[in-house]
Amino acid sequence: MTKTIRILGCVALAYLMLTAASCKKKNEVVVTSDEIGTPVGPNFNADSAYAYCAAQCEFGPRIMNSDAHEKCCKWIVEKFTQMGCEVEQQKAALTGYDGTMLNSTNIIAQYRPDATKRILLCAHWDSRPWADNDPDSANWRKPVMAANDGASGVAVMLEVARLLSLTDSLDLGVDFVCFDAEDWGIPQWENRNDEKSWALGSQYWAQNFHFKSAKPMFGILLDMVGGQGASFYQESISMKYASDIVRKVWDAAATVGYASYFLREPGGYITDDHVPVNQAGLKTIDIIPCYPNCQASSFGPTWHTVYDDMQHIDSNTLRAVGQTLIQVIFSTANE
Repeated sequence: MTKTIRILGCVALAYLMLTAASCKKKNEVVVTSDEIGTPVGPNFNADSAYAYCAAQCEFGPRIMNSDAHEKCCKWIVEKFTQMGCEVEQQKAALTGYDGTMLNSTNIIAQYRPDATKRILLCAHWDSRPWADNDPDSANWRKPVMAANDGASGVAVMLEVARLLSLTDSLDLGVDFVCFDAEDWGIPQWENRNDEKSWALGSQYWAQNFHFKSAKPMFGILLDMVGGQGASFYQESISMKYASDIVRKVWDAAATVGYASYFLREPGGYITDDHVPVNQAGLKTIDIIPCYPNCQASSFGPTWHTVYDDMQHIDSNTLRAVGQTLIQVIFSTANE
């Protein structure tokens, strides 16, 4: 995920990350609502999403320019195509922080590309090349499997797409975008900050919007949405650009019974894929967890470690996020 120098936490000043042990900020505004609607839409199959997550990991770490990366790209494209989406591969040669040329592919899949009323769902699909937050420094230059930090968001989107493919009457289009080259940001051992070294794929996409019909009304970014013990706070850049969408999503979570996962408490400023998208004029929120009591990282104990694997993916977390998205999609279609 686009964790620009998110070394210990998810609190930051503007876009520059500050070392922190908690994602809460005092006196920060949160959005609340007393409105609890009626659940709508199909049941999200967490077992199916879990299988999609595992399938990506079976390729190995999907680091840039690797064989596993290319094979997984082909698999994701095939899956969205099988689900009836119109799929485009946005390829670009991007330059990493260290001068490495990265063969990047943003995967864009459109459900009902003809629909003028539409929303955006997005996540990154590449793996972190270095486990530079691992408790054992001997692992720092090993790649991350990225079961949670990458595969989980794509898995949730694939299951949503599968459910939509079984729906005949939904008056809404969905743009699914799998961002590449998100996690090539400067490793911690470099001891320098550059938020632009992260989220390279979404930066490129935001400068080259793909919309063939209508621009989405809003977007939702999924980042690390399958971890054990996850809680999702109201991230501050999301609040700055799209507090109404934060309210919509958190209300949807409450409606379908997952308010315990979506806490109405403030999170910090996170440099993630939603930043360039918001800056380009498409208001987008970030669903991203925070573990304020975790000493290793407030992104959780497996973040950027060799332990970000399927053993630490929780189907209950996938279900909470996925069912919330289903509620958002089907309720928005009925508005």
